[in-house]
Formats: sequence, C-alpha cells, structure tokens
Amino acid sequence: MKGTWDYRIRRLMLPGLKRWILIVLCGIAGIVLGVLLLLGYHPITVTGAFIRDVMEDAVHVLPHRISGIIIISVGGLVVCMAIARLTMSVLGAYLPTDRESIPDVLYRRRHLDHGPRVVVVGGGTGLSNLLRGLKNFTNNITAVVTVGDDGGSSGRLRQELGVLPPGDIRNCITALADEDKLVTELFRYRFESGQGLEGHSFGNLFLTALCSLTKGDMVEAVRVASRVLNSCGQVLPASLNSVTLIAEMVDGRMVRGESQIPAADGRVKKMHCEPAVARALPEALAAIMQAELVVLGPGSLYTSVVPNLLVQGIADAIRQTSARRIYVCNVMTQIGETTNYSVADHVEALLMHAGCPLGAGYKFIDAVLVNDEEPQVKPDVSVSPVRFDPERLRELGVRVVRRPLLSREFTGHHDAIRLARALMFWFFRQKRSKRKPVGEVSKRPRFAGFLP
Repeated sequence: MKGTWDYRIRRLMLPGLKRWILIVLCGIAGIVLGVLLLLGYHPITVTGAFIRDVMEDAVHVLPHRISGIIIISVGGLVVCMAIARLTMSVLGAYLPTDRESIPDVLYRRRHLDHGPRVVVVGGGTGLSNLLRGLKNFTNNITAVVTVGDDGGSSGRLRQELGVLPPGDIRNCITALADEDKLVTELFRYRFESGQGLEGHSFGNLFLTALCSLTKGDMVEAVRVASRVLNSCGQVLPASLNSVTLIAEMVDGRMVRGESQIPAADGRVKKMHCEPAVARALPEALAAIMQAELVVLGPGSLYTSVVPNLLVQGIADAIRQTSARRIYVCNVMTQIGETTNYSVADHVEALLMHAGCPLGAGYKFIDAVLVNDEEPQVKPDVSVSPVRFDPERLRELGVRVVRRPLLSREFTGHHDAIRLARALMFWFFRQKRSKRKPVGEVSKRPRFAGFLP
C-alpha cells in the first residue's frame, strides 16, 4: 500500500536505482573511513575494542554459560527458520498454494508408493473409471489397454496417420493424473468445430504428435504424456501391432471392425484379430508376471476386455502369474454386444477366449466381482441388469464376490471408489486367508470402513 515503509523500500529497489544506492552507500563508507584515519583511529582496532568491551559488560550482567546457551539457542532458531523457509520455497514451486498441504501430500505419496502392485487389463470408459478409484489406494498401477479401437477420433488418426489408436490410452492417462490440474482438462478437451479438427480430442492429437517426435515409439510417447500430467502408475498398450477386431456371429456373419460389432445386432460366437499373431508388449507381460493383483474389466466384453486376450502372451501371462486374479463383471448388458447376458455368460466368453476349460475357470481367474444392488432402469431403455446365476458360475469353476458397487451419479455404472475399495478388500483378505472352495460366495468384510 502507498505510504507504508514496505512500499517505499520496494520503490527504492526498482531496477536502475539499486546500483546508484549502492554507490552512494560506498561513498559514505569511504568518507567515514577517511575521517577515522584522519583522527588517528584505525577502524579494525576500534571495532575489536568495542566488541571486547561489550562482551566483558555482558559477562557482568549474565554468566558466560547462560550467555552461551542463549546465543546458541538464537542461532539454532535462526538456522531452523531459514531451512524451513528454504524448504517451503523449493516445494512451493511444485505445489501451488491452492493444493493440499505439503505434509499431506508427502504422507499420501509415501503411503501410496507402498501400495500393492496392480495390473488392470481392459479398455474403454470402464477401465478409466476403475483407475480413478484405484489411484486412491496405490501408486503401483499398470493399465494394459486394448489397441483395437477404430471409431471416432482414434479411428481417424489410425487410418490417416497409421498410429495406434490413442483414445483409450489417453483416457487412462488422464484417469491416473492429478485431477486439479488444468492441463488434465486440456487433454480431455474435444474440438467442436474446425475443418479437420472437429471431433478430435486434444489428448489424442498430443499423443499422436509425441509418437511422431519419438519416431513411432508409442510407449515413450505415453511416458512423456504421463509426466506432463503427473500421472501415477503407467499405461501400456497391449501390443504395438495395429490390430483389427473381427467378430464371428452365431448366424455365420463375420463383422470386421471394433466400431461395427455393436451395430451388427447379433450374438457373438467368437472373436478374432488381424493379424492373427499380434505380439504382446514385453513390458505388459512383465508387469502381469510381477503383479500382486490382476483385474480384468470392467468394460465392453467383446471390444474392450476380450481383445487383450487375443494378443499373443497376455492370456498365458495371466494364467501363469502368482498374483490374485479377478474379473469385474459389468452392471448392465450392452446393446448389440451382450444383450440378455448373465454373469456366467460373461465369464464363459472370457474363459473361452483365454483358452481355459469351462469347468476349470479357477486356472485363469480366482473370482468374479458382481454388483449386489438393483440398478434403477428407465422404462424406455433397452438395456437390462446383468443377471446373476450362481449355479452356472459354480459349474464354470469360479468363486463369486458380491458387493454394492453402483454409482449414485451415473445409473447403471460402477462407482469408482466403491469398486476400488471392494477390490482392495478382497485382495487383502485373500492374502491373509486360505483359498476357499470353488463356487463359494464371499461374504462382506466386517470392517467396511477401514480403507478410505
């Protein structure tokens, strides 16, 4: 404020004035030094004698031990204050003032860094929704994402530039990112007009540009984008091959293209991919083998979850890993893809495409997580809740875990936090207990408020 001492001092420190103020002070110091020498007083001798007299007088007032303790205490306090301000200045550059406190951030990061190693296999909005919940429990997350998308912005970029479809990858990166950052919203921004830009997501264009700069290395492009968004964990494409999905329908039709399968209005008999031998990304296989928990789904059964199992090596890695494995079944059926499907129908399709005998589902997954609430469905909606059929699930050889998982905001969808909490509860209970007989339904945990 004008008129205050702080304002006046800041005006004196304006660029262009500081050097002249320094020159004036140096001139005054020279004049004082010259006067002292003219009068026969050497500045160093006079200063030393003054300090000595002050110290001797101080000893008469306070004993030297007390004086020493006081001086040491004051010096230590000054050092601590300086270190604290220095630390706050350095960390403040990385943590803006509108964010949570630095101690809270450090505690949360340290706690989450020791969380379990979780690998999530899938794609679409179901996968990104789950990731938003899981990042509240662990930072050790790997998302293995399908690369069969050929619709919308991703399909256009794939067709015109020959890159892997970036849409699902971008959704996972932003799901794992810091939600408070404006740049996260920027990655989600979709152009609503503009020739050639309309319908494109900025995040898709950004990933495509990074892929070009890294000479086609989509994995490195994803790593760079994750650093920009300060995302926890990592996102990996299931394969670096450009995969085209082909659905063999019950009526004999062959439907080509991920975006065309739901529109075919039929029942899928079996899924194929082209090329027939699409090799899995080595980093994805390594993550599955080193994981403590592997989660399949949620997401579109035939266009998000199953396509990952068609990639050579993914299903074998899930079968061989020592991690706990669980499949998250969708809450609702999907028009043109899983119409009238039950939970057992979902699991059967999963086991068939993984090459697992239908009566030995425990060899591929340990359990299936099923919603235990009745969703509110509007009369004019053609989808229906996925029907729970425990007898068939027992015949397939998988255990069942039932939990209330519905979102209060989006009808027929999983709630991210409730879903992640249910998975973490199941995982920690499995670590502490022996395996239950196949087909037994898991009961709800007693201490349901333990995890955040």
